[in-house]
Amino acid sequence: MSQKTDQQFEHVIAVCKDIFEKKMKDYGTAWRILRPSSMTDQIFIKAQRIRSIETKGVSKIDEGIRSEFIGIINYASMAIIQLELGTSDQPEMDQEEALKLYLENIYKAKNLMLNKNHDYDEAWRSMRTSSFTDLILMKLHRTKQIEDNQGETIISEGIDANYLDMINYAIFAMIQLDFGVENN
Repeated sequence: MSQKTDQQFEHVIAVCKDIFEKKMKDYGTAWRILRPSSMTDQIFIKAQRIRSIETKGVSKIDEGIRSEFIGIINYASMAIIQLELGTSDQPEMDQEEALKLYLENIYKAKNLMLNKNHDYDEAWRSMRTSSFTDLILMKLHRTKQIEDNQGETIISEGIDANYLDMINYAIFAMIQLDFGVENN
């Protein structure tokens, strides 16, 4: 991975982490009550809104697609936490522990990206931002299918792998939004 990609990735992580921490101060860890399937639906709503704005070219709510990509990154990390810890009827969790787990998932996604980037030579830089939206929606449909199959797969990766891919696709989109698209 190039130093530029590393710096841009870290920039996006810092933006998302800041929002995650601020929302935790406002709401605590109320998200701990959500089942993983509800997390999937939350991510779906955000991805569908992005696609709608991309298609229509306008939004009626004063928030653009950037905030929705941040939401996808944060919800996908929280969803992995829910997969690992299970749903809690008592949603309060130590905020330092929540942040630690959140960052562990973000850096799992980064390590996955590093390995894929090595093999694909940063092909994502030549992709359209709208393609990341479509790939996230495809991953969501796959995730819903796996959830409907009670987590069982025959040959495919599990739900957590799909969430990690969603994080990376959303980070790629954020890099393009914040730093521009490169034409290789």
